[in-house]
Amino acid sequence: MTAAPLVSVLLPVYNAGPYLATALGSILRQDHSRLEIIAIDDGSTDNSLEILERCQKADSRISIISRENRGLVATLNEGLAIARGELVARMDADDVAYPWRLSRQVALFERRPELGFCGAGVDMLIRGRIARGRPDPVFQFGRIPVLAMFFTIFMHPTVVYNRKVIDDSVLHYDQAYRHAEDFDLFRRLAGRYPAAMMPENLVVYRVHQASVTSRHVKEMRRTHLRIVAENLEREDLAQATRDLRDIGDAVSHGTVARAADFIVALEEEISSLPAATRPSFEAGALNLFYFLYQLVADEKQPALTHELLTRTAKWNVIRRREQYALRPGAWAPWLSRASLSAARQADAMAYFFKSAPAAAVLAPYQAGGA
Repeated sequence: MTAAPLVSVLLPVYNAGPYLATALGSILRQDHSRLEIIAIDDGSTDNSLEILERCQKADSRISIISRENRGLVATLNEGLAIARGELVARMDADDVAYPWRLSRQVALFERRPELGFCGAGVDMLIRGRIARGRPDPVFQFGRIPVLAMFFTIFMHPTVVYNRKVIDDSVLHYDQAYRHAEDFDLFRRLAGRYPAAMMPENLVVYRVHQASVTSRHVKEMRRTHLRIVAENLEREDLAQATRDLRDIGDAVSHGTVARAADFIVALEEEISSLPAATRPSFEAGALNLFYFLYQLVADEKQPALTHELLTRTAKWNVIRRREQYALRPGAWAPWLSRASLSAARQADAMAYFFKSAPAAAVLAPYQAGGA
């Protein structure tokens, strides 16, 4: 009988004290037990190391490295270098893995040994409540290698890498793409190895202001647009991408107008592609538009969002509630801001009624890490 594969769980830790015990507990209670946890304390100044050491005394599957702060990219590469498993699973120190996460992903690789890596869906944990995530329909018709050119195809803490397929020289994060290092790695891997998106939610993703994504959102967005620009240039879908890159540096009337024109020109180029690949590129371009839409909307200047929607002729792809709020944005920004504020309040109420208290999900894991 073949032994179950060893899974190395790569867990970077930096000042994760409030959440670390729960994250660790969720891994230690996996129904796939043949695993090792590589926890790298990246110079934490809180009680993270103390929590790690306490958990290690109770479970020897935890290995701890503690050193000065070097940043996430260096930490991830250090973990990859010492991981012993044929499968390497990513996990963040503020998220929660459902007990069947690893067994489901291991089973996928056993069914499809040619896969290089896979990701899965997530449920969202916001202010103590959990909302069930829905599968992204883009994966039903979009080809992953193409989609990976436009956006980060998988949520990073859901990913598992298959080292029996991926060459170790390729499996590394690049410091040049800091805060979008996952996007860069996924685009490189998807161009060389088969990948799969699992149609189930295996991780509870915690949204909070102290998360890496929240703290570095501007740099992440700049790097994200740089990666997309590089990909489009390589595919000869855009000869000059300065207009796309510039909006990541500063959102203004000029950069919004030029980015909108870039989207229109890109869609024109994509329209001439072969029918077999065109839908995937169209889905990717639409995702790029949504990325820009969110970037511009976060500036809270309705006139700029109005400009983006008008120049791209994309009013029909946003929610009707947002259309009503943004229509007067060009001549009455104050009215749009008031309408958008009311829409956000309505969204918050809808989230409250559609979500469930987190305690029922998190309680089983608390004891394992405390």
